Amino acid sequence: MTIALGFAAVNTGNNLLFLIVSALLAFMVVTGVMGMRNIKGLDILVTPPEEIFAETPAVFNLRLKNTKSRASSFLIRLSRHDAKSVLVPIIPANESVCAAMTLTFPYRGETRMESLTISSSFPVNFFTRSWTIPLDTSFVVFPRLLPGPAGDDGLGTERSGNNARTLRGLDGELEGIRRYSGREPLKMIHWKLSARNAELMVKEFGRRAMNPLVINLDKQPGRTLEDRLSVSAWLIKKWVLQRPVGLVLSGRTIPAATGRAQAVILLTELALYDRN
Repeated sequence: MTIALGFAAVNTGNNLLFLIVSALLAFMVVTGVMGMRNIKGLDILVTPPEEIFAETPAVFNLRLKNTKSRASSFLIRLSRHDAKSVLVPIIPANESVCAAMTLTFPYRGETRMESLTISSSFPVNFFTRSWTIPLDTSFVVFPRLLPGPAGDDGLGTERSGNNARTLRGLDGELEGIRRYSGREPLKMIHWKLSARNAELMVKEFGRRAMNPLVINLDKQPGRTLEDRLSVSAWLIKKWVLQRPVGLVLSGRTIPAATGRAQAVILLTELALYDRN
């Protein structure tokens, strides 16, 4: 439209058309500068979730910081080619805003997020301006979860050793004190400490864990290596917080243990297996 008015102004010599064209060009320049300033000066910190499984949506936390000292940023859209974009309405000057983006990865293994695109239609929604922010975020994608044997029927599993670890329960030694969540039985309430703190506190007891479960990758059901890795990952995810779980990979044994740290160790071994 502006170009057409410009030709008309030149051909007719109409001063009013020259003024309109000049005003439109000035408007485009001003909004363009404002739009680029709007998307500049933004830093992004990407925090992956603790567990990322192939073919399973994972929520990544994004922290956007506006480094501009006075100007806020408006209508900021974050996008990747393989994910649904996320819109952040406003990021005040010198402040940070958190957002979340759901990503799905098709394959297991070490993965890198190298860039993220920032765009905005601010200020008048005539044009969308964008630029790509380089990132250096790496993480491990675990094998997809494929339900397998429950772990007590002996299919591809081995039991070894005596378990000296204790888990949460009602029949072990006192392990700690925490706030009452409403799910614990009344006999677990620590009445003296609750009266002192003016809030209900409960006792945490341990219980004897089940026998260790050592997963042998070669003995898991599945037609392919990926299927066996997926079944092994499912067994780890199912049992590692309830009983000691170990892993046998190509004759190498990882000792059985419980807890989230053990889960990360075992799942990482599966994710990187045969990737070199």
